[in-house]
Amino acid sequence: MGRHFALLLSALTLLPVSTAATADKLYFYTENFPPYNMSATGRAYEHNDKTIDGLCTEMVKAMLSHTELDYVIKLRNWDYGYNKVLDKPNHGIFCTTHTESRASLFKWVGPLTRNLWTVFAPAGSDIEMTDLEDARGKTIGGYRGDVMTEYLLERGYSVSQIDSDDLNPKRLELGQIDLWIADRLAGPYFASQQDVEDLQPVYSFNDTELFLAMNPATPQSVMDQLNEGFEEIIANGMYEAIEDKYGL
Repeated sequence: MGRHFALLLSALTLLPVSTAATADKLYFYTENFPPYNMSATGRAYEHNDKTIDGLCTEMVKAMLSHTELDYVIKLRNWDYGYNKVLDKPNHGIFCTTHTESRASLFKWVGPLTRNLWTVFAPAGSDIEMTDLEDARGKTIGGYRGDVMTEYLLERGYSVSQIDSDDLNPKRLELGQIDLWIADRLAGPYFASQQDVEDLQPVYSFNDTELFLAMNPATPQSVMDQLNEGFEEIIANGMYEAIEDKYGL
């Protein structure tokens, strides 16, 4: 009996194991940054892709639909997801700005989209800008810790900072600030949430590419599928359709 069991166990170890059984699940993280990534229910955190929406999320879901990869998408705060991805293979985060300092930290898929820093004026304003220097002497709304706010402060612009960007559209409408700096898509979204309409984008700059960033120890076979899925949504028109949906 023992001999037969040993022979059976030996034979089983030689049998091929299905790909589905051995493939590691992928974990993707994103944050609440509408309309690029956002909760579909208004919650701070989400645990699966059915309740996570946004431009970048739709790009990632479309790309994954052309692969055989098993995955989970979670919405968390940025620092939590970013550190998870740095530490664990088969983990990724989107949408992530590709910078020189980050280039070697991840394997990259994309660009999924681009963002553009934009200066907004209130509805009906006669302010015109052909260069960022045209904002000298004006009070620009920003929020503390934001990369755009820091950029302006480092260059000596007058920035009125608050703790949340949500309130800046109303401040602009009420004349408490002259201009507001925000992302080209996120700005109008925040404004609509505050019932502020017809803000005027008067100047845009610093066009940056946004990617899916994967832990560098993620197997190349996985990266190949992700990149092939990305190329497929470009070829079949889905990429363009998603951008059109969000006004790009």
